[in-house]
Amino acid sequence: MANSQLGLIGRELGMTQLFNADGTVTPVTVVEVGPNRVLQVKSTTGKDGYNAIQLGWGPQKASRISQPEAGHLAKTSSDAVRWIAEIRVSAEALAGITPGQTLGAGDVFTEGTLADVTGTSKGRGFGGVMKSHHFKGFIRTHGSHEYFRHGGSIGTRLTPGMTLKGKKMPGHLGAEQVTTQNIRIARVDAARNLVFLAGAVPGPKGGFIKLRKAVKAK
Repeated sequence: MANSQLGLIGRELGMTQLFNADGTVTPVTVVEVGPNRVLQVKSTTGKDGYNAIQLGWGPQKASRISQPEAGHLAKTSSDAVRWIAEIRVSAEALAGITPGQTLGAGDVFTEGTLADVTGTSKGRGFGGVMKSHHFKGFIRTHGSHEYFRHGGSIGTRLTPGMTLKGKKMPGHLGAEQVTTQNIRIARVDAARNLVFLAGAVPGPKGGFIKLRKAVKAK
């Protein structure tokens, strides 16, 4: 029985489609999630003060990790890994989880359940207000010149006499952590540690993905 309280880390392999029994097609994103090595278990009863598991995954050359990381991995006799991340879990989910244990897709996820996916969105460079914030733009008739995609006034007159914090303006777009909630797990391939998610997920192909139980699942 898969433990729905846990989660795994992995990478996005790309999108494909699954054919259902009724002939319909479901677009899915394929995520490789393991096997993950449990590097550390944290609990409220210990010095950490919260419940979480620390996972490591991804082949990596030993020369590309630091000495502190190598010492941390040596505690569980783990090889060098590319990604290390924590996943908060409930106290009940920690039962039976020990450092050095290996978790695969079939140990955590089941088909038909919902999951939250966290990744780093694609970087878009510098974006204007129309692309970043979906501004309408200015009118393109009646004598308008060189003022079609601008953001307009940013002032607040005398009081408070400054640009308010959080004002929607041009700037860096993308390349930030994004979480998409309540994505349905269309299929789980336990043998190859693949999870097929219905729809798109944040990030490019090959990007880091954190997959866990949906916290707002209905």
